[in-house]
Amino acid sequence: MAVAGAVSLLGAAAASAHGLRKYTTGGTAPLVTAIADPGLFNSNQRADAFTLTRAAGATYARLTVAWRVIAPDTPGAGFVATDPTSPGYSWGGLDAAVEAADSAGLTPILDISGVPKWAYSSRPSAPNGGTPKVAALGDFATALATHYDGSTPGVPAERVFQVWNEPNLSLNLSPVKASKYRAMVNAVADAVHAVNPANLVVAGALEPVGHKKVKKIKWYSTAPLAFMRSLLCLSSGKHPHATCRTPVRFDVWAHNPYTHGGPFAKAKLRDDAELGDLPGMRALLRAGVRLHHVVSTHRVQFWVTEFGWDTNPPRPKAASLGLAARWTAESLYQMWRSGVTLVTWFLLQDYPSPSPYQSGFYFNFPSLDRAASKPGLTAFRFPFVAYLHRGYVQVWGRDATSDAKTVTIQIRHGKSGPWRDLASVGSNQYGIFKANLAVKASKRDRLRAVAPGSGKSLGFSLTVPHAPYIGPWGA
Repeated sequence: MAVAGAVSLLGAAAASAHGLRKYTTGGTAPLVTAIADPGLFNSNQRADAFTLTRAAGATYARLTVAWRVIAPDTPGAGFVATDPTSPGYSWGGLDAAVEAADSAGLTPILDISGVPKWAYSSRPSAPNGGTPKVAALGDFATALATHYDGSTPGVPAERVFQVWNEPNLSLNLSPVKASKYRAMVNAVADAVHAVNPANLVVAGALEPVGHKKVKKIKWYSTAPLAFMRSLLCLSSGKHPHATCRTPVRFDVWAHNPYTHGGPFAKAKLRDDAELGDLPGMRALLRAGVRLHHVVSTHRVQFWVTEFGWDTNPPRPKAASLGLAARWTAESLYQMWRSGVTLVTWFLLQDYPSPSPYQSGFYFNFPSLDRAASKPGLTAFRFPFVAYLHRGYVQVWGRDATSDAKTVTIQIRHGKSGPWRDLASVGSNQYGIFKANLAVKASKRDRLRAVAPGSGKSLGFSLTVPHAPYIGPWGA
């Protein structure tokens, strides 16, 4: 679990006047966070939900753009699909969510999904989702980007647009074809970049595992790395070569790396991609960029657009609250060291039981302002990890303010007793801090971080717990 570019033990630490070792953190990639909660973000509690999202340290919110809801049921004779002011378009619901997110200090990620019945090229067949007409999708993307270009009074300017969720899953796009999705991405990219070249297009957001077609289950998915290779026109192997010459235009590649077995676990089947497989996905993305199969005027980023750990309570067989909190911090670390610069958590609040979606930072309660929080909320806001090595302890974290601070590392022997200051680490301009602390410690010790404006992180045990083979929804 070595941190790339970690400070060395020699020359990186200096003794202060009172004996506390000081470490500094050099330049690193950032780590920003987001939350997705479709139910809350579209409810009458959205203002409170966005306020709590921002208080959790997130600076982005992923919002669903329901094309079928915004567009008319049947286009009239005067309907112009590229014109957001055209009769038939209804932006009120989305505007309310976008404006509330903006007011809370959040940047919306506008995730396009949901096809109007008149815009299908392949009709849906329950439970599978069908495929939109590419030209119609491009027209809607033009209207969407124009509506949020900042020129309409009272409508905020937005610039992050996502093309579908989990397009390798037939429930969302069927038949599952990377070539069709490539055409969809290119249509959206051409549309929103024509409105403003600074706009960002997010592609991917893939289901992490493949599911073969079987008679009893009518849905299926293509394994994400296989889908990605097809989309980027790349061969398999350590040194991918071109398999076709059709470029795909996007600015951000995204994945939904739900994982079985803890934050460092890898998928059991070839071409699936869970948390431990993110470095391989990033390498594939970089190969696509290097071979000019990915076209962007921006530096192509790597994001996670959906992730979470179910907890027990409320769901039996899920990770305990304490283990889920530890895994939350470790998952953020694992994603960051794999090149991910934005992580979206699903959800803010648990869904009502018996729903399987119990990965929120708050337990479900009818009134959000009375909902109780879980320990994972602190781990998400102020992630901190510590790993024991021979002769030193490796620490990593991100302060809750995401800017330069002096972070004090404290140690406690055992589960109780006083905390004492161990070292200080200066975080960089993104709030990232990391160091190899030249200290004596044992598996019975716990470390935590304390920083101005951040408070205290959760204590992190130097004993590595058993990682049960638990899936994202407690399976």
